[in-house]
Amino acid sequence: MCYTMGMESPAKQPKTLLEAVRYFSDLDVAGETFARVRWPEGPVCPACGGKDHYHLKTRRTWKCKACKKQFSVKVGTVFEDSPIGLDKWLPAVWMLVNCKNGKSSYELARDLGVTQKTAWFMLQRIRLAMQTGTFEKLSGQVEADETYIGGKARNMHKDKRAKKIQGRGTSGKVAVMGLLERHGKVKAQVVPDTSSRTLQVEVRENVEPGSEVHMDALRSYRGLDAEYVHNVVDHAETYVKGHIHTNGLENFWSLLKRGINGTYVSVEPYHLFRYLDEQAFRSNEREGRDAERFAKALGSAAGRRLTYDELVGNVSQ
Repeated sequence: MCYTMGMESPAKQPKTLLEAVRYFSDLDVAGETFARVRWPEGPVCPACGGKDHYHLKTRRTWKCKACKKQFSVKVGTVFEDSPIGLDKWLPAVWMLVNCKNGKSSYELARDLGVTQKTAWFMLQRIRLAMQTGTFEKLSGQVEADETYIGGKARNMHKDKRAKKIQGRGTSGKVAVMGLLERHGKVKAQVVPDTSSRTLQVEVRENVEPGSEVHMDALRSYRGLDAEYVHNVVDHAETYVKGHIHTNGLENFWSLLKRGINGTYVSVEPYHLFRYLDEQAFRSNEREGRDAERFAKALGSAAGRRLTYDELVGNVSQ
């Protein structure tokens, strides 16, 4: 599927970050761009679904003729209730989806002239728009691997290091499992542990039976032979055995950790899944151009919402 920004002429569409910042600096242009992406056939009232409306140009809103309610293009999206204008939101989306190693909240705060707390909240909302959950299973040749994400020992206070870093160094870290379809998509998610019960369930839920799966020699993967062509490479002996390897996922882990350790420095386990969504989105859309990645993320902004209380876990049950 080809994603465009729905503007009048492709020649006018920004192709670089500098062009995007200049183009979206006009609040009316930014609003019209998002409206065209969200409503290709014209604005639809979020309250009643009506398509007959008035456009209140001075307020940058519409008024539905059926239910008489006013609505803006932000309503029902990740941008809802934000005092930040789309002239800042859209460049922020452009930067995050196209920065290979991510974009820190401190960098974004300086770039946009907002507080660090505001920039952090903006980035978390954009990551929600980058979430590409799908029920479609992987097939063909699929790699499976797991890793641990957590603070590096050299960055910790010695008292904290003594408590968390023990044995192999996995204590205090979060287990993450990845599945990669060669020449296709990658899925990554936080898992409670790396036991056979956990990892094999993930493989069965996300990979078509009969597919060729490539894994390391971790004992947790034993027992998949009846449903899959189960190929194993023992990393104690070699990393590649013909076409059997997990190098695709190793590369994904490398990019993920480079972003977390180098750009974000520290990520709380509670929020880690959002950063996995971010990296998976960029990996899955790597063949597209900057404008196409931007348009796809923008097209997923509607129908999703994240409040600050939800983000920090202050929502009462």
